[in-house]
Amino acid sequence: MRILESKQFLPIPIEQAWEFFSSPENLNAITPPHMGFKILSGFESGQKMHAGMVIRYLVSPIAGIPMNWVTEITHVDHLHFFVDEQRFGPYAFWHHQHIFRATAGGTEMTDIVHYKVPLGPLGLLADWLFVRRQVQSIFDFRTKKLEALFPVN
Repeated sequence: MRILESKQFLPIPIEQAWEFFSSPENLNAITPPHMGFKILSGFESGQKMHAGMVIRYLVSPIAGIPMNWVTEITHVDHLHFFVDEQRFGPYAFWHHQHIFRATAGGTEMTDIVHYKVPLGPLGLLADWLFVRRQVQSIFDFRTKKLEALFPVN
């Protein structure tokens, strides 16, 4: 099991941060273009995340090969956190916590991802060769994108 943790300060009130992140349609804006990310079903425009919401995506994480990815929002505590878990997709296990905390002058956002690659020893090799770096690069991209969307004054 791998664990990735990322923290970022956003110079916006927690309500604004929650509004942005609890809207699935904003995922496209903060996902690297090379991932070929596209939401296929699971919500209507303007709908906010809620426990039990199942969202189906198309992603191309490896060599542009499209894959289905289905996640469920399993926990939501308004303005504090939500959790998405993979139900079907490229990982053997995926559990992603999105945690929000009001701070002086903005919001601290923490992501904690627990993931496991499939295919036993072959998957471990793939994780060592590229998966771990790819997951980290997604969060690095998102950090830069959020800095551009919500610049510090």
